[in-house]
Amino acid sequence: MTNAADPAVVVVTARPDPGGLTRLFAASIPTLVVSEPGAALAALAGKAADLVLIEAAPGLDALALIRALRLKPHLARSSILLVAEGDPAEARRRGLEAGATDVVLPPLDASDLALRGRNLIALARAQGAVESQALALSREVERAAAESQEREREIIRRLMLAAEFRDDQAGDHLTRVAGCVLAIADGLGLSEEEGNDIALASTMHDIGKIGVADSILRKPGPLTEPERFEMMQHALRGYRMLHDSPSRLLRLAAEIALTHHERWDGAGYPQGLKGTEIPLPGRITAVADVFDALISARVYKPGWPLERARRFLEEQSGAHFDPDCVAAFLSRWEDVVALVEERPADRAA
Repeated sequence: MTNAADPAVVVVTARPDPGGLTRLFAASIPTLVVSEPGAALAALAGKAADLVLIEAAPGLDALALIRALRLKPHLARSSILLVAEGDPAEARRRGLEAGATDVVLPPLDASDLALRGRNLIALARAQGAVESQALALSREVERAAAESQEREREIIRRLMLAAEFRDDQAGDHLTRVAGCVLAIADGLGLSEEEGNDIALASTMHDIGKIGVADSILRKPGPLTEPERFEMMQHALRGYRMLHDSPSRLLRLAAEIALTHHERWDGAGYPQGLKGTEIPLPGRITAVADVFDALISARVYKPGWPLERARRFLEEQSGAHFDPDCVAAFLSRWEDVVALVEERPADRAA
């Protein structure tokens, strides 16, 4: 539908008043009359029109004008009525091929022509209404999708709080891991959206530890074999908590929970995956998680200096870790250092 300031009908004719064309719609519909194609193109530059009525005449190339109008996206739904001349069948074929909506030939009947024009105006406006409804629906779908994504993120934030209740240091650890994941994703050339999704999902990599007893989780000395086996179950438990969720982000978090303890050389757990058998989000999170665990104090060890943790990653590239993920991490080293300085890890055990 045209805006209030736009002409509903543009008549292009080289004659002063051919068959009353210029008076067909004046009584009820805003009409603009121009005498040559350039004026028509100028009048419709950036403006819509429901109907463009063009009379072919010597000195007015109606077909070229129709093609030029159809190249303008904002006129794609406008109806074009061509008053042609020459052989009826040929004139109609050429007009429709050029992009005319309808073609009529002399002798003209004013009432018939007005009826055709009104029908074409109604068609253009109906198409405009459909487009407006489609746009409104599209915006509503986008709004609903945004709300759904925010609900997903809120669920993840709440589950992060559950992890923090088990460990006072978990919040900063998860924040630093997510920041390191973003650095690695950026170094790998992943899109911002993909990096953000993996970073958010990575904050749930240890959610399965909710099911591990405090006597194991906070034990200051080495774990026994049964205790170590119980600790290793957190990867499977985290996966089982999340994997069948309808949420795409929670399914991504399930994948990370299951695979972030796998190793590039196949010596990890729980599945013993090797190399690219390990999903990329799990390989990225493995580097970020181990790095932050090394620089953070635990009940059984003090935190390492940053450079020592960096050397460990370099030494384990191609063994414990995906070499590309380590290289991406080191390529963003300054960002990692800034992150740790902003959210420092406790170095004293």
